[in-house]
Amino acid sequence: QVQLVESGGGLVQAGGSLRLSCAASGRTFSRYAMAWFRQAPGKEREFVSAISWSGGSTYYRDSVKGRFTISRDNAKNMVYLQMNSLKPEDTAVYYCAGGGVPYHSGSYYSTAYDAWGQGTQVTVSS
Repeated sequence: QVQLVESGGGLVQAGGSLRLSCAASGRTFSRYAMAWFRQAPGKEREFVSAISWSGGSTYYRDSVKGRFTISRDNAKNMVYLQMNSLKPEDTAVYYCAGGGVPYHSGSYYSTAYDAWGQGTQVTVSS
């Protein structure tokens, strides 16, 4: 089993930046794709970004392309989401996800991941 713990959320003004971190422990982290999802109040959880097990491939939802960057440090068992030019519509609880099939390139689908963090709140004020 892999355990995930997010950090780095907070309150920021529109146009500002935040860096989310996800610390992984348990199963061999480097074998698994990782992803970030988010859920705003009253809305379904949605895909934000994913990164392949090697870090060689990354994926983003259209609304965050050019503003968010996902990265990973397999030596430290860490995944990051750098969020720039934040907008009020980015306000949500952000979840780190991982696990699933080893050596996967990454997926937009939440069902591809079997480990989830507790979430970290990101609030962007206008």
